[in-house]
Amino acid sequence: MTTRTRPLSPHIQVYRMPFTAILSITHRITGIALAVGTVVLAYWLASAAYGPVAYGHAQAVLGSWLGKLVLFGWTGALFYHLCNGIRHLFWDKGRGYEIAEADKSGRMVVGAAVALTLLAWIFGL
Repeated sequence: MTTRTRPLSPHIQVYRMPFTAILSITHRITGIALAVGTVVLAYWLASAAYGPVAYGHAQAVLGSWLGKLVLFGWTGALFYHLCNGIRHLFWDKGRGYEIAEADKSGRMVVGAAVALTLLAWIFGL
């Protein structure tokens, strides 16, 4: 009996995930991150309604370096999800399905999301 030396397909050694697949998975992950971030936003708004002590505590949590990192990630997820959603609207119209166009629009989405996130934080701080 001979031994098999080649891996079963698809295998991580022979299969490279397409860029559009990575963007699709990232779109789903950012959707979940936005849902979790909305809970954080609701916490911040509710703390304002509960009074100055609760609001001060929320500001201390969200104003810490970890809180700002979470908010930065949430902002990045928001802009990525927005830009990729616009890309999907073009796909709904039947445009951009070619591999080269899909890769180009995917790179534009990532670039726009990074730029918008940085601009929002520059103007916000």
